[in-house]
Amino acid sequence: MGAQHPSLYKRLIKIAASPLMLCALFLINFFGTIYGYIWYAGQLSVTPWYFWPFVPDSPTASLFFTIVLGLWLFRKRSGLIEALAVVTLIKYGIWAVFMNTGAGLYGAELNWQNYMLIISHGAMAVQAVLYLPYYRIRPWHLVIALLWTVHNDIIDYVYNMHPWVSTVLMDDIQHIGYLTFWLGIIGAAIAYWGNVHQRARHLDLPS
Repeated sequence: MGAQHPSLYKRLIKIAASPLMLCALFLINFFGTIYGYIWYAGQLSVTPWYFWPFVPDSPTASLFFTIVLGLWLFRKRSGLIEALAVVTLIKYGIWAVFMNTGAGLYGAELNWQNYMLIISHGAMAVQAVLYLPYYRIRPWHLVIALLWTVHNDIIDYVYNMHPWVSTVLMDDIQHIGYLTFWLGIIGAAIAYWGNVHQRARHLDLPS
């Protein structure tokens, strides 16, 4: 029998984990994170300082992933940061897509920034899933990641420090809070079934 050819997915994730791609993604996420924090400058200026770490959700998610990529480039790992990255990237990536498309469906006029947010945040979730075979996440890492995201939800929707959303969605803010909570659970479930549960199929980073 002839040699088995690697699947397209396996070839894709091997290319995605090459040093060149990791470096490119590191730079994209690094500058995207800086831009994200600048984006939140207006909201942070009217937010009590002790809530600042919990307001810019998406930039913090991309910051976690930037740290992961930086560690990988130096052949180092942190399962905890990987867990925080994958859960928050999926959670807030999908959240931003929903908030922007939902605003459009509710009648808000979408501009280029809305479409940029939809594309960039969708890519956040995709990159988190793409690298699932490479993470080294343990169950306790996911527990801490979930505690972080649930605590963040409490700050956002109990103390009303959630990222600003379109005014057309404000009447549904409690439903948005409920959805946000479950997006965190979904992110953790994907991390568990795609990485922790598949420990025997973990891949090493290519040299």
